[in-house]
Amino acid sequence: MNYLAHLYLSDSDPDSRVGSLMGDFVKGRVGEDFKPSVREGILLHRKVDSFTDAHPFIRQSKARISPGFRRYAGILVDIFYDHFLATRWHQWSDVSLDEFAGEVYGMLRERQDTFPESMQRSMRYMGSRRLLQSYREIGGVHDALRGIETRLKRPSRLGESVRELELNYPAFRSDFEQFFPLLIEFAQARTSRCG
Repeated sequence: MNYLAHLYLSDSDPDSRVGSLMGDFVKGRVGEDFKPSVREGILLHRKVDSFTDAHPFIRQSKARISPGFRRYAGILVDIFYDHFLATRWHQWSDVSLDEFAGEVYGMLRERQDTFPESMQRSMRYMGSRRLLQSYREIGGVHDALRGIETRLKRPSRLGESVRELELNYPAFRSDFEQFFPLLIEFAQARTSRCG
């Protein structure tokens, strides 16, 4: 899953939300130098990623990616699923996506200096581009993929991969709609064990 899904699945506590984003930027053992709720957010992020990567619906979605982009199938499916979460946000949340994203951006600004350096750049980008709301549109998905393309070490043409979503839109949406309730259930069970 990508940023929006990880934030949605996290506890509403700001430290937990920070942890849910740190999961991609903190490697190795999660030590005592993190607050307990930040640590729990990081660990939940990792558990969500493990559950997601091993799930048949995700493997099915990845198999829909054409051979030219298959090496990036995990990235693509994560962002495509954030798109479907954003387009149907009202189905999953009582708070509007704009309100939710505004709270997240405010929290990130307040805590910016506490993030690892690589995370600081990504979080500034997220806020300046209103990334969470931009996922609602195909153009936002394209921009997100172009942004990732610029950070990859080898040439990828990742920006062009938005065509994969356009060509298989109903199938990806169906995969997401079947998978996401299972992921919510998984995350809630893990969160209740932490709390």
